[in-house]
Amino acid sequence: MVEKLKVWVPERRDMIWIICNPQSGKEMQGEHPILVISPKAFNEKTGIVIGLPMTHAKSNETNPFAMKFSPSKADPVYILTHQPKSFDWRLRNARPHPWKTLPPALFQEACDGLNSIIEIAH
Repeated sequence: MVEKLKVWVPERRDMIWIICNPQSGKEMQGEHPILVISPKAFNEKTGIVIGLPMTHAKSNETNPFAMKFSPSKADPVYILTHQPKSFDWRLRNARPHPWKTLPPALFQEACDGLNSIIEIAH
């Protein structure tokens, strides 16, 4: 009997690394972590992941759409709730981030931040 190899697929609440190039204008460039907001079934079926970029940029300290959190002993990180992105996670060589997953309450806060902008749910 041949066993199927388990292939990693990003899951909702995962923090992953993804290559954002090519970029344009004020978009992020290079490799950055993103918070995955799309469910695993969608990510697996489409090869696309929808997420919110994350950055250490201190300029986000006063950004009302940047959610600040401090994973472990690292510097504060900002989840940019105003910049949802979709990426082909396979072609952009996505991989798990060492921070793994965002706690449920913080994930909900990030989703609420996005929803306050796009008002998709009440």
